Amino acid sequence: MRHILACAALAAFLCLTWNAHSATAPAQKTTGKKSTVARKSTGSATAARQSGKKAPPRTTWRNRQMAPTADRYREIQQALAAKGYLRAEDATGVWNQTSVDALKQFQAEQKIESTGKINSLSLIALGLGPKHETTAAKPPALPQPPAPDPGAIR
Repeated sequence: MRHILACAALAAFLCLTWNAHSATAPAQKTTGKKSTVARKSTGSATAARQSGKKAPPRTTWRNRQMAPTADRYREIQQALAAKGYLRAEDATGVWNQTSVDALKQFQAEQKIESTGKINSLSLIALGLGPKHETTAAKPPALPQPPAPDPGAIR
């Protein structure tokens, strides 16, 4: 009897698993040679493709980043100058070919892909990683031992 119940429970489990998988799996269309996954299309991109126009760019974290300010450029140039890759008088806050060449040389010596483009690895290697607001944190106070009770018997 236990064997039959165990088999029935296993069969029920497999059926439930199969149904759950087929409900969450994307629908597939089969064409002659390849199997392709049917995708839901977004309204504006589909309409743009159908009309022959380019779809508007999607906003992602990659295209939200702004260009560095002149102060940030100057900070990067000063770090390059401090490490000997750029002359101090070239740290003007304007990113030019001299700055690109200095950054390329720095990246090559740091074994970072030497593109001359400012990236996170280069900034970290220069010591200019992400800026975090820090407040002067007080060290945690040590717990004080309790004061002796004058009325306690010793």
